[in-house]
Amino acid sequence: MSWLLAPAALLIERLIGYPPGLFRLIGHPVTWMGALITWLEARLNTGANRRLRGILMLGLLLLTAMAIALLIVAVTRRVPFGWVLEAALASTLLAQKELGRAVKAVADGLNLSLDSGRRAVSQIVGRDPETLDESGVARAGIESLAESTSDGIVAPLFWLFVGGLPGILLYKAANTADSMVGHRNERYAEFGWASARFDDLVNWIPARLSALLVAAAAFLVRRADPEHAWSTALRDASKHASPNAGWPEAAFAGALGFQLGGPRSYEGEVHDLPAFGDGRADLRAGDILKSLELYWMAMNVLLALSVALALILWRFA
Repeated sequence: MSWLLAPAALLIERLIGYPPGLFRLIGHPVTWMGALITWLEARLNTGANRRLRGILMLGLLLLTAMAIALLIVAVTRRVPFGWVLEAALASTLLAQKELGRAVKAVADGLNLSLDSGRRAVSQIVGRDPETLDESGVARAGIESLAESTSDGIVAPLFWLFVGGLPGILLYKAANTADSMVGHRNERYAEFGWASARFDDLVNWIPARLSALLVAAAAFLVRRADPEHAWSTALRDASKHASPNAGWPEAAFAGALGFQLGGPRSYEGEVHDLPAFGDGRADLRAGDILKSLELYWMAMNVLLALSVALALILWRFA
């Protein structure tokens, strides 16, 4: 039954998500990982040989995650229907419901006022919200939706299929480390080098699968263009500074006839970033909703493919 772990986790997360009350009570696995990273970084990111110290930090983080995952598996495999408990635990490391909710809040905010839209989008992106006009808020929300489709859902699900609960826990640990220390600034350029490079590695396949998933979903969404989704991903993905983030972003842009990316401001500094897609750049709240329609169709396709793959593996394993 372990082959059904991935689709079961995906379905549990979609139906239930992570209860807010539970978060207030005990936090979330990612916040626990973040606390460990903060503790390790404070003790290791000093003095000379910071790149080596960053490798040590990543190694300790992954070893801790692996030990916890193996302990959980050792317990669940000894109880009836333990795989269901594993699926429930794995579901906490997927983000399809919360991502959809957070991006929908941006559209709802924009429909109220620009300030409301800025406040909502500031919860999911790191750019300066006060510099964003209505179109900038909409693009930021859609770009976050596209990128998080890969690293928030497709990638953890991929590693859940590959390595079970240890696989998804190791992925989330690596991804959290990259989000916290994998920055090209004075503090983290050397210390976060290993975390950034390892995150690039574990996201390489899922990012490209995400673009294929978006193209497949576009077949089922009215006025979306599956062929242009894939061709735009092939053409524009390499423009991104990340080897992976451009794939889902370009696929969304191509599928929906949008232009995403372009200049944006972080901490008062404007970064002239490339554009993805050759469609409309003047986007509104309704375009966020259209993107969410494509997103949820992609989640439907992903669930169907997960069930089919799990049954095939279970039948022939």
